[in-house]
Amino acid sequence: MLSPITLDREYQAAIAPYAGYVPPVPSDARSLRTQNDAAISAVLSGFDAPESSVKETTIPYGSSQRLLHRFVPDSASGKKGCILYIHGGGLVSGSVPLFRKDIIRYAVETGLPFYAPAYRLAPEHPFPAALEDVYAALEYLRDHAQEEGIDPSKIAVMGVSAGGGIAAGVALMARDKGFQPSIRKLVLIYPMLDDRTNLGADHPLNEHLTWTMKKNEIGWGAYLSGQEATEYAAPARVKDVSGLPRTYIDIGGLDLFRDEAMAFAAKLVAANVETEFHLYPGVPHGWEWISAKAMVTKKAIQNRVWALADL
Repeated sequence: MLSPITLDREYQAAIAPYAGYVPPVPSDARSLRTQNDAAISAVLSGFDAPESSVKETTIPYGSSQRLLHRFVPDSASGKKGCILYIHGGGLVSGSVPLFRKDIIRYAVETGLPFYAPAYRLAPEHPFPAALEDVYAALEYLRDHAQEEGIDPSKIAVMGVSAGGGIAAGVALMARDKGFQPSIRKLVLIYPMLDDRTNLGADHPLNEHLTWTMKKNEIGWGAYLSGQEATEYAAPARVKDVSGLPRTYIDIGGLDLFRDEAMAFAAKLVAANVETEFHLYPGVPHGWEWISAKAMVTKKAIQNRVWALADL
């Protein structure tokens, strides 16, 4: 018998004003994109980021001339590492402009430059389009390290939600291709790793999910587009994780991705990959944006900053 679910008290207080809100149920990838982008815009529009402390520019990169967004904090100095940041959105939505305040927060807190690729989205561009765009951005940073003023041996890859799954796939691809210098660190924030996740309709966690099974099915369906999932598409399927970079993972206890994130962390530990894992009880997917002042959020942000700065 499953134990009763308890919400973090500060998170519960933060969502109290929305208690009567029933979110619409998406019917396909495009309706999911509309809903997701509106929700991300709403929660991040009120987030107070020190925007004046960061210089933002864009760089065309790769054979398809995608845009790589560069965020350099005023506190950055000298030749140091950088972060390749992969935004979330369930594989079908999201954009760098929507996530820019999140990026700015971490750039200012770490004093490191951040680079965020505008990767292609499903269903218009199914797998491997997003993976190829992000891998090309990684190659760009290595090949243009001198002109960017960064140390190519200190490139970390950070992914949020669906971006976490893409980041893990890129790390696997970099390992298998012999990418050098190797990725310094992998930072996965509640990553979307497994297309097979299925809670069942009567699971008590369903009541608290912000990213639901229905959304997950639509996102994976659009991304895979009838293809058989490989470990690059769904990194939870990987059998051998040896040789991956040092990895940081965090996840909320009420997140649909909880068990897949825990299982991936366990694989890394078993393979002697240096791994830091945090499970935050009582909070769901993306909780920190709506409960910015909660203690659980402050702890999570600080742990992420420490992980990112440790290059």
